Amino acid sequence: MELLERITDPRKRRGIRYSMVSVLAMSVCAVLSGVCAVLSGMKSFDGIAQWAASLPREALEKLGCTRPNPPSEITFRRVLGGMNADDFDRKVGTWLASQHVFKEKQLAVDGKTVRGSHDGNKKAIHLLSAVLASEGVTVAQRRVEEKTNEIPQIKPLLEPLDLKGSVVTADALHTQKETAAYIVEEKEADYLLTVKDNQPRIKAEIESLGLRLMGSFPP
Repeated sequence: MELLERITDPRKRRGIRYSMVSVLAMSVCAVLSGVCAVLSGMKSFDGIAQWAASLPREALEKLGCTRPNPPSEITFRRVLGGMNADDFDRKVGTWLASQHVFKEKQLAVDGKTVRGSHDGNKKAIHLLSAVLASEGVTVAQRRVEEKTNEIPQIKPLLEPLDLKGSVVTADALHTQKETAAYIVEEKEADYLLTVKDNQPRIKAEIESLGLRLMGSFPP
């Protein structure tokens, strides 16, 4: 709750009936519980509202709701749709990554297109995420805008995270000198990057080393 209180509320003070922290707390718990997915078939605003409406008064109060009834679907939609998603992801992700249980782990960087996010002429939302591989916990996430790609997003994605002693993995798209140098020199981590045929020189140099891994590579 203390962390959620640091999320900026974009609304004007006049007319606010539910605090930002209470809306966020109910939303986070609804998604984590998995109940909203069962109620609505997806992690939607309607599912969150239905989950919140099912809570007893005591639970609502613990989640910061001071009114007799929880927010409606429209309120959840307006608040969550109007907030700064990057700010939320950055603060929550940084907090998750700072927990001692996640120290010195493997961090997988991966890009995914959000299913069902296509809207008319607009392309589907594409996100670049940093995930703790063994736990499956997303600790950082950035939206990749239509006019760019994942490559320039990896630095701001990793920037707030303490990666010292960790191993960062990524696919061949991120096999870039600048990215590798950033991970080693500025984040004090190691990297494991894929090399494919589109980088013939470095691939040939690797093959010349004669490395083998558990017999996986052909002679």
